[in-house]
Amino acid sequence: MLLAGLNSFQLAGLLYLGATLAMIPFIVKQGRQIKMLFKSGSKIKTLGIIFFGGFLGPLLLMVGLNSANAASVSIWLNMELVATAILGVMIFKDSIDKFTWIGVILTVIAGLITSLGEGVSGITSALLITAACFCWGIDNHLTALTDGASPQAVTFVKGIVAGSVNFGIGCVMSGYSIQFANVSTALIVGAFSYGISIVLYVTSAQNIGATRGQILFSTAPLWGVILSYVFLKEYVQWEHLISIVLLIIAVVMTSVLTHRHQHIHFALEHIHIHRHVDGHHDHEHADGDLIRDKWHIHSHIHDATTHEHSHYPDLHHRHKHR
Repeated sequence: MLLAGLNSFQLAGLLYLGATLAMIPFIVKQGRQIKMLFKSGSKIKTLGIIFFGGFLGPLLLMVGLNSANAASVSIWLNMELVATAILGVMIFKDSIDKFTWIGVILTVIAGLITSLGEGVSGITSALLITAACFCWGIDNHLTALTDGASPQAVTFVKGIVAGSVNFGIGCVMSGYSIQFANVSTALIVGAFSYGISIVLYVTSAQNIGATRGQILFSTAPLWGVILSYVFLKEYVQWEHLISIVLLIIAVVMTSVLTHRHQHIHFALEHIHIHRHVDGHHDHEHADGDLIRDKWHIHSHIHDATTHEHSHYPDLHHRHKHR
């Protein structure tokens, strides 16, 4: 309904800006964390998130859309998961075992099946959109490694840049024409569907790794399909049912199965959401309050240690494997 009065980039920009507005209460309370994103050790990652995820990715997508239809793009955008997996292995020390690779393949197949019957446009558009997916793959890994501020701070900074870039592109494309009646609604939708969504994704990626987080994130279209059955009374299609089964298998294989081996942790100080039940967070709080099962966030120190336990490639387990 919003696209009836806004073009796709105007709407994308407003959704990101809505996410930014939703984070303002957290930023007012924890404003100093914005500065922490640009301190030594975090600055490069933050600038990478802004450049690749907020600027270059959307720009490449816009250029690619000039000679492609939306249906084709829905197929090519599956490359984001593949790009995240490849970059994880080659650059970001994301441990990907055979079960995760199977999950990646099943997720891509599910996306292709869902898009059966849609046309495919020129090779130039495909390459541009694939390049955009690799930009977002870099963004995914840098986001997973960002531990200098809360997920809300990351969402706030990313939302400002991505929102401004997308909205600016949309205004140029429309000759600076915009229907203001839809602006407030788009901002409200963005506060929930983008703001809360990105915070949850950042938290997930920090705890289970970028590739596994992206597999879970890639199930979003299927949730849309299910909701279309429930609310729009659309017909059930066999392609969707097969895709749902494949995604369930992919999620189970990559999220339930972990690996274990002896590994070394070096001394580290960082900030992220955590609980005191994982064998890594046994620090004391300044006020003496320690609720083991309660999620909370603050700066804390890890002492050097060597141990063995089941784990994901989270913030604490980006070590090399033999």
